[in-house]
Amino acid sequence: MTRTPWFGAFLCAFAMLSTLSSPLLADAPQPTAEESQIMDEQAKFEAWVAQFDASLDRQTGTIALPNGVATLDVPDGYYYLSPQDSQRVLVEAWGNPEGEPPLGMLFPAGKSPLDADSWGVTIDYSEDGYVSDEDAHEIDYAELLQDMQSSTRDESKERVRLGYEAIELVDWAAPPYYDGVEHKLHWAQELKFGDMEDHTLNYNIRVLGRKGFLRMNFIANMSQLNEINRNVDSVLAMAQFNDGYRYEQFDPEYDKYAAYGIGGLVAGKVLAKTGLLAGLLIFGKKFGVFIIAGLLGLGAKLFKRNKA
Repeated sequence: MTRTPWFGAFLCAFAMLSTLSSPLLADAPQPTAEESQIMDEQAKFEAWVAQFDASLDRQTGTIALPNGVATLDVPDGYYYLSPQDSQRVLVEAWGNPEGEPPLGMLFPAGKSPLDADSWGVTIDYSEDGYVSDEDAHEIDYAELLQDMQSSTRDESKERVRLGYEAIELVDWAAPPYYDGVEHKLHWAQELKFGDMEDHTLNYNIRVLGRKGFLRMNFIANMSQLNEINRNVDSVLAMAQFNDGYRYEQFDPEYDKYAAYGIGGLVAGKVLAKTGLLAGLLIFGKKFGVFIIAGLLGLGAKLFKRNKA
């Protein structure tokens, strides 16, 4: 999953227009019909943001995940959203395509999913079997990165054929690290979409269990990497498998092995693991993509007219 680049652009444009409009509009000429329309769209968006944010049910404390295999202990510095609210954030607010809802999402306290500098963590579960960690400390991650970059180039060609932006796996944003005591794995990828200068951060956490693993993926921008690094340990500590589903309770006589180990878990297809499949035009769906450019243009017009 990801956040549409239009989202951040819109919020920046909205903030600029709000700054310009307060002192300047008092003495400015009456707005034109075009300017009035854009200002009306701004008001609609502002009302939608307030209503959407107020409708989210933020939860802390002990959270039993809906599938019954794991539990979260969410401290006061964070909050959890249900699968229903998480799906609304991903689809309605961030512009991702419809898909299977996650088991929930985590966010930093004091931040709304609609804030331009916010980030979130999606939570899912894959019951692919017991992932052996025998190869965890034998993997050449530099060589693995090269293989993944080649695979991503092939995936990108198909993505472009379907009408979406190209995608490039630039580098590790954080190389893979496996905690053999807690059976938790995390790594981060730096991704580039199309010609965008701002790269996307794809930070992955995998919590291994008896029958499968929890997927916890940070959704953020590369500029937020330091902040994410400061929060990784706290997020890692939140998730624990319930009794009967823990990694150390694996029984080879009754349980199945996954078809891959730690290396295969990291090397899985970038698009398949992150769900980055959409053209992402949320504001085009809601109000028309002209609004972003229009707000910027309106701010410039108001400034020039007031100066004149």
